[in-house]
Amino acid sequence: MAEGGKRFLTLGIESSCDDTALAVLEGGHGLLAEVISSQIDSHSVYGGVVPELASRMHQEAILPLLESVLAKAGIGEPAKELSLIAVTSGPGLMGSLLVGVMTAKALSQGWGVSLIGVNHLEGHIFANAAVSEELKPPFISLIVSGGHTEVVLVRAFGDYELLGSTRDDAAGEAYDKVSKVLGLGYPGGPIIDRLAAGGDPNAFQLPLPLASTKEIEFSFSGLKTAAMTLIGKETALGEEFPLADLCASFQKAVVDSLMGKIKLAVKRTGVKRLTVSGGVAANSGLRAALTEYSRDRGVELFLPPRGMCTDNAVMIAAAGYSSYMRGNRSDLHLSPNPSWSIW
Repeated sequence: MAEGGKRFLTLGIESSCDDTALAVLEGGHGLLAEVISSQIDSHSVYGGVVPELASRMHQEAILPLLESVLAKAGIGEPAKELSLIAVTSGPGLMGSLLVGVMTAKALSQGWGVSLIGVNHLEGHIFANAAVSEELKPPFISLIVSGGHTEVVLVRAFGDYELLGSTRDDAAGEAYDKVSKVLGLGYPGGPIIDRLAAGGDPNAFQLPLPLASTKEIEFSFSGLKTAAMTLIGKETALGEEFPLADLCASFQKAVVDSLMGKIKLAVKRTGVKRLTVSGGVAANSGLRAALTEYSRDRGVELFLPPRGMCTDNAVMIAAAGYSSYMRGNRSDLHLSPNPSWSIW
């Protein structure tokens, strides 16, 4: 509860890339309302996110979404009812971040409501905490998406150690690039995942970069190149292309690469509590592999609902609430930081 017995309500705003999202959260877990506007259809014709287009679409969407989320949450007087505005202020696309941050600052000033800037990756860490009150540190967090592949040790909320990350492409980025070569569309992850369900994962032997190293690190550029080379060779044969088999084999290589380093992180830290977040956390192959590993090795696993895997404002509101309760504050000098690191 906020001061005077008022409910502590946080308005979360997320606009780091190509989704405009807002949510109202009561405390750290009570979701009152959530709205999102996806830009996928607009960017898919270009095969990826166009930054200038993304920022313009955020500008068009954010105020109508604000009206919608407040109405759904039953908030008629935000100046009196809201306790905090939490906004993603980095990392991300500068133009996209700017829309969210400037909107949050204007609302904070106009309503007289406290403001907190949230790191987008900390938001992903809270994707599970927002829906699972049982999740308590320490735990290992795998953040895996189109822009990020990191393994993080969460000693406490606000105390994070980067155990390892990708040297080059993120896992989701590799999915997108292979999908583009195959002519399947954007984003590539869900499309390849769906096709992989009908293929043979052992049909093609693709490399597992850095599999033999004793470091918690990833590299998906080589795997992407190997897959693209294989596609070129298969296409040149002029026969019917085994699309489902290629998708299944590629997905197996990605999942095996991720699982190998997750197992290393658990072994090295001794922490047997694991969370996964980011767009690739919705991947059926990865979720199945994690579930099997959890069952076989006695690791406590937290998987977010698929709707919480991609960028959303619920996780930003939850992370902002936690940060505020730890004593952190932002003011009207808050600025977007596209390369903000919390490690």
